[in-house]
Amino acid sequence: MAPKNTRIAAGAAVIAIATILGPVPAGAADTGAQPGDWPEYHRTYRGWRFSPLEQINAANVKKLKVAWIHQPGDIAQGLQATPLAIDGVLYYIAANNRVFAVDGQTGKELWHYYAELDPVTSRLLFASYNRGVAVGHGKVYFGTLDGRLIALDQKTGKPLWKTPLVDTEKSSGSNFTSAPTIAGDVVIIGPTGGDLAQRGHIFGLDAETGKRLWAFETLRDDPKSWPKEAIATGGGGAWMTGQYDPGTGLYYVGVSNAAPDFDGSVRPGDNRYTATVLAIEPKTGTLRWHHQEVPHDVWDFDSAYESLLIDTGSKHLMTHLNKGGFVTVLDRTTGQVENVWPLAEHINWVKSVDPKSGELHGRNEPVTGQTKTLCPSVLGARSWNHGAYSPKTGLWYTNANEFCNAVKVGPQDPKDIAFSQPFFAFAELKFVAPPGGKASSRLEAVDPLTGKKAWSIAYDLPSLGSVLATGGNLVFNGDSQGLVHAYDARNGKELWTFNTGSGIRSGIISYAVGHKQYLLVPSGFGSLFPAFASGLFPGFKEARGGAALIAFTLE
Repeated sequence: MAPKNTRIAAGAAVIAIATILGPVPAGAADTGAQPGDWPEYHRTYRGWRFSPLEQINAANVKKLKVAWIHQPGDIAQGLQATPLAIDGVLYYIAANNRVFAVDGQTGKELWHYYAELDPVTSRLLFASYNRGVAVGHGKVYFGTLDGRLIALDQKTGKPLWKTPLVDTEKSSGSNFTSAPTIAGDVVIIGPTGGDLAQRGHIFGLDAETGKRLWAFETLRDDPKSWPKEAIATGGGGAWMTGQYDPGTGLYYVGVSNAAPDFDGSVRPGDNRYTATVLAIEPKTGTLRWHHQEVPHDVWDFDSAYESLLIDTGSKHLMTHLNKGGFVTVLDRTTGQVENVWPLAEHINWVKSVDPKSGELHGRNEPVTGQTKTLCPSVLGARSWNHGAYSPKTGLWYTNANEFCNAVKVGPQDPKDIAFSQPFFAFAELKFVAPPGGKASSRLEAVDPLTGKKAWSIAYDLPSLGSVLATGGNLVFNGDSQGLVHAYDARNGKELWTFNTGSGIRSGIISYAVGHKQYLLVPSGFGSLFPAFASGLFPGFKEARGGAALIAFTLE
């Protein structure tokens, strides 16, 4: 029997959480996460980015005030991570692989670890930034800019093991920029490289020892998919964080584009498994099923983004956004297509996608010697910044962009490419407004299974931060000018704003500690996106750098 004081403390903790939680919506309490924690990259494996906490709600959100600020001390490429919150402690990663543990109530730094990086990192295309860490087995895991996976002691920050996985120098600058995924006793991570002249992999490691267990090749070794001379430089990075579903026992991840991005003539075939959603068995790295959203991709339309795992009746579904602007609804046990609907309003790279099979109809491909305007652009109907789903409203809240690119294919020999430079193969690339329209951006609330729109908010610039939904019927979205907005999740009414001083490219989260709910905003702008799109959106030229972790709570 537990000691009396232990039982009293445990009971008090339950009461404290209950006072800031309220009724937990169906589907939100079966994930294994404690209500006051944010223990995984998307909070849970479902990919919802939904916190059930409701002490901060639509009625009182205007009373939010700054509780504390933590600065990581390096502002290169801003602060792009989604922090984790476990038992009142926050874990996050900043520029150049600086990792921190911070007291969630006071902002006091508990420990930090600054990775010693290979000098090659000063010459990388995908440099400085990192999107997150994973925590489990008493360890903090993160991928490095020079191709390693490192495990730190969760309590002290001391390094426990370091496993080299990618030879960054020999793979055209391929490295790790996103959080690993813990799948039971296996840690899984994929490197960058869709736009690089290299061959992509996904790695599974023993979570306790760091021993490499398997490597999955994202470019299928089959002449029907890849000619022998093209596969070595075919791209296919699985660079975003995947999701492990303990119910199906599968790890889901999307693979990025084929390389060269626009010239498909040098790589005939379907180019599997680029632009593909994969379901992998974590212990062995065995492929259970796959769905290729864009066979023979010649538009740079990654499938790297997050999935929403939603159960309806007896069906276990997942919805997945491709950069090309279509959302595919799949049975996540089999990979069977259930529906396809368009998020983008301006699409001309295909005439349609079959909603029952996912087959593309009426491909409109870029060509050599002729400039074509193709919509959406290579930057996507949305960037990698994630949406959020609320089981209370049944709506998915996501940013979306409407602009295109004018492209002319040009030959490019991978042997002539400078180190870590893109393997694009274009003679011309310019970002333009949709034909007969205006370049625009918005935050949208939609049914994730059908695409039926509930409400929409226009933005002056594309917003590049991830969305948060909460049990208080709130949606939080940070914009590229540094404003954090709080909206009523039911109707989109703006309820509160705060100027953080630098644009948001990170993941906003919510957690609870000491009888209080906190809103946590990593502020600090950085990305390749603004550099590409500033000609079309001049406001990006005024964006200011920075890096600060800002915690808010009620007065």
